[in-house]
Amino acid sequence: MFENLSEKIEKSFRILKGEGRITEVNIAETLKEVRRALLDADVNFKIAKAFTDQVKQKALGMDVLKSIKPDQMLVKIVYDELIQLMGGQYQDVNIHANPAIILLAGLQGSGKTTFAAKIAAMLKSKRGKRLGEQIEIPVYTEEGNSNPVEIVKAGIKYAKEYSYTLVVIDTAGRLAIDEQMMNEISAIKQAVNPHEILFIVDAMTGQDAVNTAKAFNERLDFNGVVLTKFDGDTRGGAALSIKAEVNKPIKFVSTGEKLDAIDVFHPERMADRIIGMGDVRSLVEKVQEQYDVEEARKLQKKIAKNQFDFNDFLSQIKQIKKMGNLKDLAGMIPGMGKAMKNVEIDDNAFKNIEAIINSMTHEERTHPEVLNGNRRKRIAMGSGTTIQEVNQLINQFDETRKMMKMFTGNKAQQLSRMMSRMPRR
Repeated sequence: MFENLSEKIEKSFRILKGEGRITEVNIAETLKEVRRALLDADVNFKIAKAFTDQVKQKALGMDVLKSIKPDQMLVKIVYDELIQLMGGQYQDVNIHANPAIILLAGLQGSGKTTFAAKIAAMLKSKRGKRLGEQIEIPVYTEEGNSNPVEIVKAGIKYAKEYSYTLVVIDTAGRLAIDEQMMNEISAIKQAVNPHEILFIVDAMTGQDAVNTAKAFNERLDFNGVVLTKFDGDTRGGAALSIKAEVNKPIKFVSTGEKLDAIDVFHPERMADRIIGMGDVRSLVEKVQEQYDVEEARKLQKKIAKNQFDFNDFLSQIKQIKKMGNLKDLAGMIPGMGKAMKNVEIDDNAFKNIEAIINSMTHEERTHPEVLNGNRRKRIAMGSGTTIQEVNQLINQFDETRKMMKMFTGNKAQQLSRMMSRMPRR
């Protein structure tokens, strides 16, 4: 997402490098490239033109400080305007009622049902909400009843009886907008008066996503937008256009089928990524979500005693995997997005490593020094890998343990104190 846009906008800034000040002439060429980059990203022409006009107006009306170069100033202006284009500040979902009712709407195939499970799991784990079965959250259905309003009313009654604090309503969809679907969703809205209505749309549909959002908003006056398939082969036009077209914020993005592949949408963080500054804040939050202070202290003690073993190694791998798509994580590091553009990182990159470790006995995991040639051959056969792969992993493990040993004594204590002070979400 946004890789091509980021690269093209970065190139446009180079036009101003070496210039002493911003003028009508040199900024015109720069903004022409910015506008072209936005159009290539499938942003509506009127929105792209209004965006560059606003940037031009601010740039020409601003005095360039001696300590700031013209291209640097323009980067800041474009960054600020991108934030405003995508909604300004993040707006949270309204879940303060008891029970809070969230209504999901969108076309068939947009990802409503998957998102219903994702947001339920996220709110349950992060906000303590009592909320199917896959995430141990009750799913209310009625066999034989074809009246959606009656089913929804009964479901809310069921939630109140069992003291559930959140109800997520997954509505039916169609392949295209039709009057029957709109009437059905409107009737549900009128019957239950939801506290939050979220419009779910496939980000890969580009400008069609914006047009569909306008049609749904006219009937439902929804509170926010959810962009699904945000990690797919999409140019990002929907994310950059939808707020301007319907004046409703993007609240969440969904990036895969896994239940934890959901992120709140922060316009300023997305602008960071487009400008090429990465998204360190989101990366830190993902690390903190998997971070356990007590486990870190135990691990530090084992490292200090040179007792770090393959069980610990496997545990660290599992924590990394929980953080999400590896390429997306790398893209959050400043400067890495461009470097990772043509690099494919398989989400199963750890598959062979896990298979090798799982093929070890308890003694081999806890005492790697016993791994002789015969044991390595057996492990290779048991894990479906080669002896070379087993040897490579063991060598990497040995190097890792040596590096960790360097953080013993005062360095380890400093690291432990630093980690214990990390804020928790």
